[in-house]
Amino acid sequence: MRRTGDGVKIFAGNAGKNLSLKICKELGLPLGEASVGAFSDGEISITIGESVRGADVFIVQSVAPPEVNTYLMELLIMIDALKRASAGRITAVIPYYGYARQDRKARARDPISAKLVADLLEKAGADRVLTMDLHAAQIQGYFDIPVDHLLGQPLLASYVNGKGMENMVVVSPDFGSVTRARDFSSKIDSPIAIIEKRRPKANESEVMSIIGEVEGKNVILVDDMIDTAGTICKAAEVLVDMGAKSVMACCTHAVFSGPAIDRLVASPINEVVILDTIELPQEKLFDKLTILSSSKLMAEAIRRIYQNDSVSELFVGKKRL
Repeated sequence: MRRTGDGVKIFAGNAGKNLSLKICKELGLPLGEASVGAFSDGEISITIGESVRGADVFIVQSVAPPEVNTYLMELLIMIDALKRASAGRITAVIPYYGYARQDRKARARDPISAKLVADLLEKAGADRVLTMDLHAAQIQGYFDIPVDHLLGQPLLASYVNGKGMENMVVVSPDFGSVTRARDFSSKIDSPIAIIEKRRPKANESEVMSIIGEVEGKNVILVDDMIDTAGTICKAAEVLVDMGAKSVMACCTHAVFSGPAIDRLVASPINEVVILDTIELPQEKLFDKLTILSSSKLMAEAIRRIYQNDSVSELFVGKKRL
């Protein structure tokens, strides 16, 4: 990576340590010195341990479980600290953008928390955002600063292609993921099917019917995240009942909240493939879980941003990494 003195620096919050170290290794850079802790009353305490004056600074931090609110505050306060330390440009690298599921007013008096978080990041002093697989693409429009929206699909599709499976079909777990499933199917050259369902309330779903052919096929269930795993596990059960030969679940973000692990372990899903946008503790790892690293893609995006090169081909997965 071309460098000019201390022109680029990478820092991490407590939700981005492992991924940031991998990114630094890809770029041949040290991780920036920063202490991210808390006072005895729980308030976030940030200390930047090196000069950042005039530097192009990248902060790696997912707004993710298990401490979503704490990690968000760490990110905001770190941005503020770097801004007050005269950093030249601050890019918030948010592999998993939390609060994204409330991206519109679905009912009267609903908040739009995705917009609120965008406003907070800008107010704190972020000059740019780099993120991956937003729950809703229109969230990019909530910002008045540049947003680079990377896609995890090329990494997942490359893994699936490497398995050498035949007779595959990509299945969308609901109508909202049809575009994602169609894009994924084009990368592995397979047809798609759609699960029609209705959701009585948040985090609960009821599978109704399947549009498409799944009997005797190796099914690839595709979504942006797995939260409580209710949707994807119920979908897998129905697919197996309808004659699917095998079921693989592919998603970018492993939120894995509540009963997710127990459901996935007990489900007929043969393999769960995720990216490392959310750091998982040891107790959330299980035998049929495969974790792919997004560090190379993230590092390439950071390199291009720093060198003022085009990032656009990374959005559509044209760049082979």
